[in-house]
Parts: sequence; C-alpha cells; structure tokens
Amino acid sequence: MTTDTRSFYERYQPYRRWVEIGYFVIHSLFQASINSVVVLLELDRINLGFATWQPIVWEFSSNLVHLALVPAVIAYERFFPLQYDQWRRSLPAHILGTAAYCLIHVLGMVALRKLAYSLNGMSYDFGNWPRELFYEYLKDWQTYASLLTIIYVYRFVLLRLQGEARLLDAPEDGPELEPVERPERFLVKKLGKEFLVAAAEVEYLQASGNYVNLHLHARDYPLRTTMASIEPRMDPGKFVRVHRSFMVNLDFIKEIEPLDTGDARILMKDGSLIPCSRRYRAALKG
Repeated sequence: MTTDTRSFYERYQPYRRWVEIGYFVIHSLFQASINSVVVLLELDRINLGFATWQPIVWEFSSNLVHLALVPAVIAYERFFPLQYDQWRRSLPAHILGTAAYCLIHVLGMVALRKLAYSLNGMSYDFGNWPRELFYEYLKDWQTYASLLTIIYVYRFVLLRLQGEARLLDAPEDGPELEPVERPERFLVKKLGKEFLVAAAEVEYLQASGNYVNLHLHARDYPLRTTMASIEPRMDPGKFVRVHRSFMVNLDFIKEIEPLDTGDARILMKDGSLIPCSRRYRAALKG
C-alpha cells in the first residue's frame, strides 16, 4: 500500500484545465436554461404569442457568446492586471474593455439569432440599435465585472493552496541578517503558514503573467514581480537568463542541446526542458 503525500493543489493539477473549462460551460448552459424557462413563463403569462423556440434562441445565443468571450477576457486581464501599482493604467483599459465586450457580445448573438430565425423561415429584428446597445451594455458591464471577480477569487484560492513567495524585507531594528538586494532566501506563505526556501535551491525561474514562478523540488512558488526586476537581484554566479521568460540555476543544468536555428534546449536535472534563445546563448556559454 502506498500513501499519496501530495498536497491537494498537486493532486488537483491534472484536472485543473477540465475543471476550469467545465465550470464556465456548465455555468453558461445552466444560466441559459434557467433564463429560457423564466422568459417562457413570462411570455405565457402575458400572452405575447411567441413560439417556444424563440426565447430559447435568445437566451442560448447570448450565453454562448458570453462563453466564447471568457478566454479573451482572461487574456486581456493578463495585459492589464488590476493591481495596486498598476490600477491607473489598467482601470481605463478595463472600462474600454467593457464597451468592446458588449459590442462583440451583441454582434455575435444577433448573428446567431438571425441564423436560427432564417432556418425557421423567419427574419430577426434587433430593434433600435442605439437604444438596444445601451440596454445590453447596462447588463454586459456587470457580466464583465463578475467574470473578473471570479478570476481573481479563483486565483487567490489557488495561490493560498500553492504557496506564494515574497522577498524578505529589511528589519525595522538591527542589522540585516542577509543582503536584501541579493536575497539568500525567499519567504513562502502557504495556507496561513510561513517557511523559508533557499535561493540556491531554486532550479529555475519562469515568468508567468503578473508573477515569476520559483521552481524547486518539483513545485512552483509564484513571486509577485517581473523577470526584469528579479534578474539583477539573483546571484549572477549561479543564475543566468536564457530566455525572455526563463532564468536557470547553473547547478541544476544536466545538458545543453544546440539547435539548428541558433537557439538551444536545456535539460534540467529534474527532467524539465528550458528553451534558450540565441539572444542569451552567448551569456550561457560564458
């Protein structure tokens, strides 16, 4: 009998992509189904004479376009993260994002409705475009904001499970135990507990959105910084930048494979393959 000592976060990783996709798909289908029933009951109550399939087309066309826009919003948020130090740049971008989101949503759902109506031998009229666009925007900006809220709450939970790293601060009183500008350790906070990891044990660093992941002992600990900011603070005798998104610890390199393109591929001792671009290959050789 073997005991699985992996954390919940590590056991969740193989299913993570399916859970994330499944959540939005199920949520959209559930929302469309519930809204269709509500509209059908309302239309039946006031006897407007619409066919049963029509409100179903209205609701499913709207929610399917919302679903299709989820990856775009996630990608857009990575370019304009709503962080304290970037909110002046990001907030106006997201306000414009709500307008673009609404326009794409309306164009997409109207196209789907026109297609469905034509298949039933009818024509679809969206109505007065300025008025209807404004009406849709009043709903869509809330949908956009709700989507961002879900993204940030989910990310916060994952970071708590995974463990988030940060640089040690200078002490308020007394001498520094180690140079703050050249950290020897990182402080990792995980599920309310804190522990230290040695910088020398970090096998490689990888840029990931608003974070740089510190990879060690088959685990990644996100550090809220950029590769450009952390690079000068790592020991140049051990850590070398090999790619726009990667920095490696020389002690953990197993072999380097040159490629015909002038780039290279680095095999780490843990089996990870790290790309090395031509721009940084000379520095690695040195």
